[in-house]
Amino acid sequence: MKFGGTSVRDAAAMAQMIEIVRGRWEAGREPVVVLSALAGTTDALIQCAEAAHRGREPEALRLLDEAIIAKHKEAVEGLLEDPTRRQLLLDSMEKHFQEIQTLLKGLAILGELTPRSLDAVLAYGERLSTLIATAAMQERGLPAHWLDARELIVTDEQFTQAEPLMAESQARVEERVKPLVGAKIPVTQGFVGATRDGRTTTLGRGGSDYSAAVLGTLLGAEEIEIWTDVDGVMTADPRVVPEARTIKELSYTEAAELSYFGAKVLHPKTIRPAVERGIPLRILNTFNPQAEGTRIVGEPTRKRVVKAITTIKGLSLVNVEVRGMLVVPGVAARVFTAVARERINVLMISQSSSEQSICFVVEAPAAPKAVEALREAFERELSRRLIDRVHAQDGVAIVAVVGAGMRNTPGIAAKAFGALGRAGINVVSIAQGSSEHNLSIVVGERDADEAVRAIHREFQLHKEEPDA
Repeated sequence: MKFGGTSVRDAAAMAQMIEIVRGRWEAGREPVVVLSALAGTTDALIQCAEAAHRGREPEALRLLDEAIIAKHKEAVEGLLEDPTRRQLLLDSMEKHFQEIQTLLKGLAILGELTPRSLDAVLAYGERLSTLIATAAMQERGLPAHWLDARELIVTDEQFTQAEPLMAESQARVEERVKPLVGAKIPVTQGFVGATRDGRTTTLGRGGSDYSAAVLGTLLGAEEIEIWTDVDGVMTADPRVVPEARTIKELSYTEAAELSYFGAKVLHPKTIRPAVERGIPLRILNTFNPQAEGTRIVGEPTRKRVVKAITTIKGLSLVNVEVRGMLVVPGVAARVFTAVARERINVLMISQSSSEQSICFVVEAPAAPKAVEALREAFERELSRRLIDRVHAQDGVAIVAVVGAGMRNTPGIAAKAFGALGRAGINVVSIAQGSSEHNLSIVVGERDADEAVRAIHREFQLHKEEPDA
């Protein structure tokens, strides 16, 4: 059971979370609990670290007091009634607060912030939230047992984006978690791990989902529950499409495609460990626990050709216009080698049917760097006019139409384009993934929301999907 930051944002939310865990425990489900930091804590810790290493130590310490220490003490006061237990918890937390202060002072003296030192600071958010939750669960009669994730999840040394080392983590989990399951309720931190020699790492923003999937996989869990503040994965963003509804079932592939193309419910990495063991995931709402949520499995029992529409905005379309691919051999290889060298993430690739251009989509801030890198890569061809030009078209968005049933169903693209045509929306570029679970359409950013609404209507996604 993983609970996100909004699910533990304050005393009231944490009390709700504890009652959900109690329900699982009393039903004999043998829960293992993974928690994020209190909502806003990770961002506040980043701001503290940034201020400290820039020489603004007083500002960093003030922010620590106001945005972190006060917030966590308020949660303790709202959750724990026993004065002795409350004071013991506050004393334990005070040690952590002092350690953070020491780290921030060190950053101010050194005047630099490395990925390793940033991880050391950021990991405190989850440690504090789990200390509070464990004490509150114990006071309410639940046999909670706090575990340090740094002693469970062994990672590589890629600080701020660490990858778990599954074999070594498996041995730790077998030794330290499995003996507790059923007799206790293990409570540990998401987002956090440590290298083989014990240096603190983090798994990247949103990494608590990933932590839960890794831990659930290593434990051979019956199910991995991701508790958040929405009823599940929806057919579209309800702020854009008011009639959007919760999807009852998705395949692993469909969920991965949606998360890659902008759906915020699930961290993109989360799917991978669960797929390896075939463990179902369920997206649930902490504030509406009666809702069925969305179940993510290998083969859904509910079938629908298109499951959901999502979008990514703030993008640019980079074009390399070539007079003839045969005249300039290796164009595609040189394009993507140049882009990769600049560590630019390519979200989508397409090529014109006439083979006269290659275009790809990147986040808008990366476009100028990509264009410059390509001009350098093709400097000779540009001067000889074998390549007409390299340029970026700003202000575009990707609209992704996702559904496993698209693979064997003709006419999906025609229906989508027909809906866009009737809405008066121009299609800039298209691409279909090799899995055929996703049709990506590039439109002008100002047209993105209407494009989502038009396609949602066309495929009648407001209606419940039928059973298989």
